[in-house]
Amino acid sequence: MKLTLHVNGRPHELDLDARTTLLDCLRETLGLAGAKKGCDHGQCGACTVHLDGRRVNACLILAATLDGRQVTTVEGLAESGTLHAVQAAFLEHDAYQCGYCTPGQVMSAVALLNEPCGTSDAEVKECMSGNLCRCGAYQNILAAVQQVRRAAS
Repeated sequence: MKLTLHVNGRPHELDLDARTTLLDCLRETLGLAGAKKGCDHGQCGACTVHLDGRRVNACLILAATLDGRQVTTVEGLAESGTLHAVQAAFLEHDAYQCGYCTPGQVMSAVALLNEPCGTSDAEVKECMSGNLCRCGAYQNILAAVQQVRRAAS
């Protein structure tokens, strides 16, 4: 199938098998390896990207259904060499261990800033519950997210 996918602000003319997931398109066709293939069933959140500004699991969406849509990956967050505030907070709070889940966690946290999520730690945990961390860096992830949320308000 021929389609145009706008990824990180750039249009890409693609010719893909109709069964290609957005995740496989990003990783294998466009060479954007930030979104990870964890469970491949939408259960871990390692493949989280933004589709038209909303977070989605890229492993669950067929790329062929996205003609003309806007996709943002973790590679597209930094601007002019400056990290996004969430990326910088993750570094500051050591909110990663092995790093495998980090891109998905970051993308989920960035989206959370624009969603109706309460300010309590419990509410942020609930809003981030679709992103798993096998290393257990949840407290540091929470601290990073809350720092950015406080700074933005």
